[in-house]
Amino acid sequence: MSRVSKKQAQKSKHTKKGNKSKKSSSPLWKKILIGILALIAAVLIGGMGLFAYYVSSAPDVTENNLTDTVSSTLLDSDGNEFWALEGESRELVSENDVPQVLKDAIIAIEDQRFYTHIGIDPIRIAGAVVANITDGFASEGGSTITQQLIKLSVFSTGTEDQTLKRKAQEAWLSLQLEQKYSKEQILTFYINKVYMSDNQYGMGIASDYYFGKPLAELTLPEAALLAGMPQAPNAYNPLTNPEDATKRRNLVLDMMVENEAITSSEAQEAKSVDVSEGLIDHSGEETNNLVFDPYVKEVLAEVERKTNLDPYTSGLTIYTNLDMDAQQRLYDIVNSDEYVLIEDEDIQTGISLVDVNTGQLKALGGARDQEVQLGTNYATELKRSVGSNIKPLSAYGPAIEYLNYSTYEQVVDEPYNFKDGSPVNNYDGNYEGQISLRRGLVDSRNVPTTKIYNDVPKSQVDEFLTNIGIDTSTLNTGEDGLVESNAFNGDITPVDLSAAYAAFANGGTYTEPYTVSKIVLADGEEISLKPESNKAMEESTAYMITDMLKDVASNNSSRVGLNGIPQAGKTGTTNYTDEKKIEYNIPENGVPDKWYTGYTTNYALSVWVGKDDYFDSIDNVGSERLLPQQIYQALMSYVSESVESSDWEKPSSVVEVAVEKGSMPAKLAGPKTPSNKVVTELFVKGTEPTAVAVDSSKEESKEEEKIELNAPEGLTATYDEEADALSIKWNAYSEKDISYLLTVNSDSYSTNDLSYILQNPPEGETSITLAVQSGDQTGPAASTSVLIPPKKEEEEPEEEEPEEESSESSSSSSSSEESSSAPAEIPSSSSSSEESSSAPAEIPSSSSSSEESSSVPDESSSSSSSSQPSSSASEE
Repeated sequence: MSRVSKKQAQKSKHTKKGNKSKKSSSPLWKKILIGILALIAAVLIGGMGLFAYYVSSAPDVTENNLTDTVSSTLLDSDGNEFWALEGESRELVSENDVPQVLKDAIIAIEDQRFYTHIGIDPIRIAGAVVANITDGFASEGGSTITQQLIKLSVFSTGTEDQTLKRKAQEAWLSLQLEQKYSKEQILTFYINKVYMSDNQYGMGIASDYYFGKPLAELTLPEAALLAGMPQAPNAYNPLTNPEDATKRRNLVLDMMVENEAITSSEAQEAKSVDVSEGLIDHSGEETNNLVFDPYVKEVLAEVERKTNLDPYTSGLTIYTNLDMDAQQRLYDIVNSDEYVLIEDEDIQTGISLVDVNTGQLKALGGARDQEVQLGTNYATELKRSVGSNIKPLSAYGPAIEYLNYSTYEQVVDEPYNFKDGSPVNNYDGNYEGQISLRRGLVDSRNVPTTKIYNDVPKSQVDEFLTNIGIDTSTLNTGEDGLVESNAFNGDITPVDLSAAYAAFANGGTYTEPYTVSKIVLADGEEISLKPESNKAMEESTAYMITDMLKDVASNNSSRVGLNGIPQAGKTGTTNYTDEKKIEYNIPENGVPDKWYTGYTTNYALSVWVGKDDYFDSIDNVGSERLLPQQIYQALMSYVSESVESSDWEKPSSVVEVAVEKGSMPAKLAGPKTPSNKVVTELFVKGTEPTAVAVDSSKEESKEEEKIELNAPEGLTATYDEEADALSIKWNAYSEKDISYLLTVNSDSYSTNDLSYILQNPPEGETSITLAVQSGDQTGPAASTSVLIPPKKEEEEPEEEEPEEESSESSSSSSSSEESSSAPAEIPSSSSSSEESSSAPAEIPSSSSSSEESSSVPDESSSSSSSSQPSSSASEE
């Protein structure tokens, strides 16, 4: 390298080092700090600009805003105002009327730095920011009493106002308010403004309503109670929710101790006072509000649920679907003896009337003899099984919709078990053999219904129920989804049930039931709350279900008749398990729930009758069992007077076909088919039979060979308590070459004997049925039952006794097997009844049989299956 090149290289290297040294003269941390400060400055400038922009459009706050109630008005379906969310009187208390104990209580629970902040509380805001970052926006509020007053006077407490813009405006107006009014004036405005449940506004009005005294005379526990109510007035109402009201009052007292307003001993003394002490009883007051109270309760819940607006503070005009005439008649029906006689004062009702063409709820029956406003509403809150009312929804509807079953579809009514081995029982304990789909639904046969339910894939059953508004995740307590017994059991409210049946009534369209058509905000903005309708099923499904349910209404015409108006309907009865009957000493004919749901082309009406205490039964053989039908008839007759009620028109997708009764698969009736063998049934178009039944005259010889089987006679069962043995006997059948199908609880077997002895039968009711078999024919069954009383505990046996007992048992078994009348073995309870009736086998030892059997006579679901609800359905 030349000297010149070497110098140039050194110069270049020196220059680079110099540059590098120059760059490192400014530390990295300084740059980061400058960047952060610049960012903070930009955020502050931007935030201040955004804040200025938001507050520029903030509304003005006048003294009228601070003193007037922002009430909401409810209009009925005719546009008449029937209720206003405001107190009947608006007497405002002055600063001098407010006792110090109430001030201390309010400040302790709502705003402990009230007297020191400027309208907003930076410390509280910082805490709320942290909570909102960790738990989500609006998870915790930082509002002072001043800010709450602004919300109550100008905005609202609903979540729609929990926006950054509204928060900025709220803070700005709070700062302005603190400049204009004193702390005592602001606190007094707040005391006069808050909602205190039962349509009472202001703590002065509330003090008189709840305690019959002015604010100045409030005791410490009373003041703490009132101070805690504004956060959730209905939840902390001492008249309707004393337990929650007590917890809230005690929290206020604890906060007063923390704020050094009272001592710990004073707080403890106040907590020892029962929250109901000194309360005024308003149950005896005459008020028309109770007539429509259940409807109002649902209106308020619906508005809050669909809009997040607070109807108590948002100044809304609410257009409801209430038919006031229907609501008044419904109230009179269940609360007087003028239309229906309800002798037991403990009986309660839940009732829902819906317009089938719009989905509008027209009237609601929340409860009988309601004494408080916004009380229990059984129409919307009931958590009880609907029994057989679910059958068209879960079994028959899906079978027609997805499998194209006809109303003639044949199914065998016979002994049948769930997959776990527990028996399915019909309401009468009998079996009818081969019957039609129509017969299965109209006579509410549980065995055929369960078979049909199991024919349809569960995903399709779930889809069908979901399409008609039934939440399958809540059908069964403790189960998240469908179970086998949903063929005839499931928890559905009267409102949801009436809306589901409405889809059958209108040709297959489902509309979520609703009480409010629209609301109008204080500024005139209109919001529609009408839900969208959806196609829930084919017209053919709706029409065929309706056609079958018309037979149910016809069979009950003396109870539900509407003077010739076409109608359809379904009864429903639930039952207790055998174990619960014994445990709660329930009468033999006692049941927890009775239902009737019916509809015309105008209305669907669902009626539940029961008692608040599930184990306080109603009589299923006396007049009480008819109450649902009687209530239905009284109300449906009334609402149908003013409308034209037409019959349902058969859609083109359904064909009516004359088939030969008993043919399986269905065959068209032939020209010589006897008239008594011809039945007319409905088929989905394209699925009707094409084959014609063979001329019956050519089959006469074969028909003569067939025996018309009847139920056997003389079936008796006697329990010998001393021998701990159940003896079953019956008379010999008149025909030869037959066998007997005996079913004891869940175990069935075929035998030629005329008796059977069951050793060590299980406690409780033992169900027994007996039918005659000839070839592939099984006749109708005779039935009886025996109540096995609780067994006494035996003394602990000596060491040799087990061997002796075993020997005796073996000897007895051997003797039984060798005797000429020895029946064959009963199959295990897990085997199906169809298998057990086809081939005889050996009888297991009676101890094994008694351990496995657990049937509930005359009930519809087993108590032994963990996947089944605790109650079972039956039908009259």
